Order: sequence, then structure tokens, then C-alpha cells
Amino acid sequence: MHKTIDRRQFIKLAGLGGGVVFASGLGGFSALAQAASRHGKKASGAEEDFYFVQLSDTHWGFSNPVINPDFAGTLQKALAQVNALSPAPDFIVFTGDLTQTTDDAALRRQRMSEFRDIIAALKVRDIRYLAGEHDAALDQGAAFKEFFGDTHYSFDHRGVHFIALDNVSDPAANIGADQLAWLGADLAKLDRQQAIVVLTHRPLFDLAPSWDWATPDAGKAIDLLMPFEHVTVFYGHIHQQHHHMTGHIAHHSAQGLMWPLPAPLSVPKKAPVAWDPAAPYQGLGFRQIESEHGVPTITELPVKA
Repeated sequence: MHKTIDRRQFIKLAGLGGGVVFASGLGGFSALAQAASRHGKKASGAEEDFYFVQLSDTHWGFSNPVINPDFAGTLQKALAQVNALSPAPDFIVFTGDLTQTTDDAALRRQRMSEFRDIIAALKVRDIRYLAGEHDAALDQGAAFKEFFGDTHYSFDHRGVHFIALDNVSDPAANIGADQLAWLGADLAKLDRQQAIVVLTHRPLFDLAPSWDWATPDAGKAIDLLMPFEHVTVFYGHIHQQHHHMTGHIAHHSAQGLMWPLPAPLSVPKKAPVAWDPAAPYQGLGFRQIESEHGVPTITELPVKA
């Protein structure tokens, strides 16, 4: 069964409709749309209906049956579910850790090749990729670029400006001065009312630095984004849903597709949550992000056995 966040909280995404609203749901979508209109928060072009799918942390090449006895099949199950969505999404984005890390450069490329071959089963051909630290930290993204292209880029879709940031290729997990300069130049072309969605792997705030759940120079990127009124960040890395506000900027993390992780700092040591035979695939899933008449919703979809 689909777990749709807006049915309980009506999370209204800043990047597509203007401000994040946590409402009781009594007024439904129309009330949120009217509120956005009253406050003049409708972003240019955001009224065009579309949706995309976010998958994250597939960790292809991982093999530990205690953590996931279906390590060779979970990704394919998720892809089959994406292919069954109707209508099909406009595009699909993988927000990093496509493959499991390895010191062997040849094996790293083999895993990326295998991952690319597996996702060729997707019916949607518009697929965007981000690197995770498992893909890129050991070689500064060299192998990733060979298979999947640039590690940072931007594109536009139906009135929304998407920005993919790389906070993993640097071994210290920084975005870096060069990329920040690129981001500033990219944003300089935009109106302050432009709807912006930022895609990244690590969080752009200090969620749990001791668990490596942070980006040291993320504040510089947030400072560049803060003048824009409609910004939402979607990321991966932490293998669970998490929702956070930095001023008016909303951050939404995605579940992973290999193993879940515990809530931030909830246990002394971060480690994958072991597989529960009584609840197979628990904590594994992906999401669809839909904009309908300028009112977006997040729908969480669990992996099905």
C-alpha cells in the first residue's frame, strides 16, 4: 500500500509551490493551492503537472544475507514497480551510492557496468544520476563519470530548475570552491521566484556529523540558495525518510534499496539494520514526487516482495 505523506501532514514542497506547509489535511489540496495563491507564492511554470521518481542507495555489489538475503534481487523488484507506475514518471533520478564501494578499480567499473545493464530494464529513458561516496570518493568520481557523466549539473523541467550537486567526490565530502562558483553562476541566471529543486547525496545541513551525515561546506551552498523563495532539497545517504527545514528551505531524504539505517544518533554506533524475516524489505523503498496544479506531494513506495 502506498504511504502518501500528504494524507497525514500535507507536506507542501517549497521548490514547487512556495513554502513548506504542514497542515492537518482538513482543507485538502485546494485549500493549500488557494493559500499559495493568496500569498503570491506560485512559482513560475510550477502549475504544469508532472512527477518524477527518486531512487537512492542501491549499493549494487553488496552481498551480506544477514543484512539483505535478496541483495541480488531487491533493485530489480524496485525497477519492476517503477515500470508498473501509470502514467509513467517524466524522469527518474538516482541520488547516489549506485554501487558498493571497493578498493579494486576494475571491480568498481564492473559493478557500475552491471548496474547500468540492470537499469536498462526501465521503460523511462530520461534517467539522471548522482554519485555517492561509495561510487566516487576513492577516485574523485573518475569511474562514475565514465559511466554516468558529470557529477554536478543543472536542467529545467516544466518550469522547475533542477540542480545536481556533488558532495561526495571530494574525500572530505566538501562541495568545493569550484563547484560553489559554478552554483553561484547557475543561480545568477534565475529569478528569485524561480522554483528550484536541489538533488544531492549527503545532507546539506549538519544532521549527524559524527555519523558522516553532513557536508562541511554546505552552509556556503545554502547561503547561495537562501535568496530564492522556492527551494527544496532531495537527498539520500541516510537510508531513511527524514524531513528538515533550513529557514524556508525543505530537505527530504529518501529510503535506500539495500538496507535501512537507524534514526540519527539513536544508537551508539551507526550500522545497517538487520533483515527481519517477519517483515521482509522493511525500511526499503523509493518515492514519487508529483506536482499537480502547482501543489506537490511526496508518495513513499515500499519495496514489495
